This record gives sequence, C-alpha cells and structure tokens, in this order.
Amino acid sequence: MKTFKIYTLGCKVNQYDTQVIREEYQRQGFREITGPGAADIYVINTCTVTASADKKSRYYINHAHRENPEAKVIVSGCYAQLDKKTVGRIPGVTGTIKLPKELKSVSGFQGHTRAFLKIQDGCDNSCAYCKVHIVRGRSRSKFSDKILAEAKALVESGFKEIVLCGVCLGAYGKDLTDKPDLVKVIKLMEKLKGLERIRLSSLEAWDITNDLINHMTKSTKLSRHLHIPIQSGDDKILKAMNRRASFQLYLDLIKHVQEKVPDVAITTDIMVGFPGETDKNFDNTMKLLKLIKPLRIHIFPYSPRPGTKAANLPEAVDNMTMTKRLDKLKALAVKYETAFLRSFINRKMPVLFEDRVKEDERYWEGHTDNYLKVWAKVDQDLRNNILLIKLKKISGEHIVGDKC
Repeated sequence: MKTFKIYTLGCKVNQYDTQVIREEYQRQGFREITGPGAADIYVINTCTVTASADKKSRYYINHAHRENPEAKVIVSGCYAQLDKKTVGRIPGVTGTIKLPKELKSVSGFQGHTRAFLKIQDGCDNSCAYCKVHIVRGRSRSKFSDKILAEAKALVESGFKEIVLCGVCLGAYGKDLTDKPDLVKVIKLMEKLKGLERIRLSSLEAWDITNDLINHMTKSTKLSRHLHIPIQSGDDKILKAMNRRASFQLYLDLIKHVQEKVPDVAITTDIMVGFPGETDKNFDNTMKLLKLIKPLRIHIFPYSPRPGTKAANLPEAVDNMTMTKRLDKLKALAVKYETAFLRSFINRKMPVLFEDRVKEDERYWEGHTDNYLKVWAKVDQDLRNNILLIKLKKISGEHIVGDKC
C-alpha cells in the first residue's frame, strides 16, 4: 500500500484543508504516516502570512525531499498558490495543488479532540500588509444545510467541541441569497445531541454583532471566548493598514463584551513595526491593551509581503526599535495572562480534556469553554472527556487543578 505524509503550517483553515486532502488520499487507498519514516508522497500545506511562514514552508519542502528523494512532493496552501513558480523551482517539488473555490466537507479530524469546521473562505478586507485576500479570493460561504450535515457527522464521530472557522469568519453569509449569519448557524448546531461546545475562531471587530453578543450571554454551548485581531491601537496606523477600525471602536466593543458576558476571554493579535509606526503610535497600542487586559496577545513583527500595498511603504522601523517594542508587549502579555488566570483560582469549571501533557504524562491537559488551559493529574483516560475541575494554582501559561 502506498503511503503519504502531510506537514501543515498556519491557521485553522489550513488545518481543515489538510483534513480534506487527507480524506481524499485515504479514499484512494493510501495509508498515512504520522510519525518517523519515509513516505511515497508528501503534502506540504503552506502558509504565507509572514516571511517566517514562507521560510518554514520551504524548510518542510526540503525536509521531505531529504527524507525520501524518490518521493513525490506536492505543495498546497497559500504560499504555493501565490508563488507557484518559486515553489516549483525548489528541488524535489513535483506538483502543486490549487486552492479550490468550492468549500469541501470533512467526516473527521485526525489527531484532534476538537474538530474544525470551515464555513467560509476568502476575504474582502484588503488589509495593506496581508497577502491572504490575494491568495484566497473573494469571501464565500458554505450553505447552512451543508454545515449542519457536516457538524452532525463530526458529532457522530465522537467530537464534543466544534470550532467554526474561516479566513474571515465574520463575513459568513453575506454572499448568500438568504443572508444567514453566524447566530443562525450556531442555533442550528446547538440542536445537535452530543455536541457540548461551539467555539468561534478569529472575528474582526466590525463583524461582531449585538445579536452574537446577546446569544453568547444565554447559550449553554457557545464558548465564552472571542479572538479579535487588533493589530494596532493607533488610528493613524490602522488607517495606513486599511483596517476598518479605530482605538475607540475596539475599546467600546471589547468593554461591552466584557460587561455583557461573564468570564469571557478576549485574545488578540498585535503587529509591531508597521512602516511609519512611531513611539507615540506604539504607546497608543499599549494604552489600548492596558484598558482591555486580554487573556492572550499573539505578537508578531511586521514583515513586508510582496504584492501588498504596504510592501513599498517608507519609514521602516529599525530592528533595535522593533525588538524593544516586542519585549514590552511580551511583558505586558504575561502580566495580563497571569492576572486573568488568577481570577479563576478556587473556582470549579468544566474542562474538556484533549491529551496527556508531553512534559509530564501524569497530567492531562484541556481547556475550559473560555479558553483557560488546565492540567489535572487523574488516574483515568480523560481524552475527549469533560470533567469538573477545581482550579488550584497557576503554573506558567496554565492552571493546575484537581478533580471535584
């Protein structure tokens, strides 16, 4: 039997696309190799969101070719889509997979306790620093009956949590005739017996509606967690980024969510060093973060992406300044993560456990619905089980707890 191996880089959408590819190879009778050992076919599902992502994509392509020089190396994903000629010149590459316009479905989600369900692809936002809208095309949505059927199949396969994802998830339904929205999809999925949690991936601030916030306050299945990319807290930089937001919009929205939804976790993305970012601009970003105190801040330095509006902008931020700003943000991120975790000490919360902790296999790791990472030492198999845990102490980025 011929074998295949997949390396996946990037976002939840890419991980979903990998599952689509995996199931297609399995239907053709191929066997997947997930550990050590050479395969007959390699698929590298690439990302191009940053220069670092491009570099990692090339690394895994080269790694596959070294592992088996006789193998076919197939490259898919955003990097392959945009830079097909560059990718094709890398030694060992035998072909590329074009990103499909049609939104496919999956029946499982190998290697995961929570399943991702892609309900939207493409993006209409045209942020100045981003290549994804160039690669993925216009926003398009999956019909709600297809979503429900796919969710039902995933639940029947044993998944208790489903993460709804998309390149621009909040744009869901705007291209469909009946204009369904996320709340409609969530309400349909909530009727599925056996589905315990519905989690949302990244949502732009301008796509978060009052209906969604209100539903989060009363739903027993929708997780109290919103990932809202901010990128910058400075109005001048946001305008240069072509972001449809402002300092005040972010502040008002997030404060409103925090007041309406008890225990809600807010996570975000921050870009450092966009061209023209001064100390004053950066200070406005720090000010906004200090006001909203997110659970987690994903921090990354700006890197010019060929073909984007920002690629040729003047006033590049020097490396020393970039490093200082990154360090300040990292310190702030640790401070607010610790403070948020501390607020749940001695609370009892349901945790969906995913796997044993690699660093110490006596413990199991899982998450609460509001995205707290929890470790618990229990002498039973907790994988894919929800257990009430008393949260006892903070240890780095997680809380250690005991079974109630």
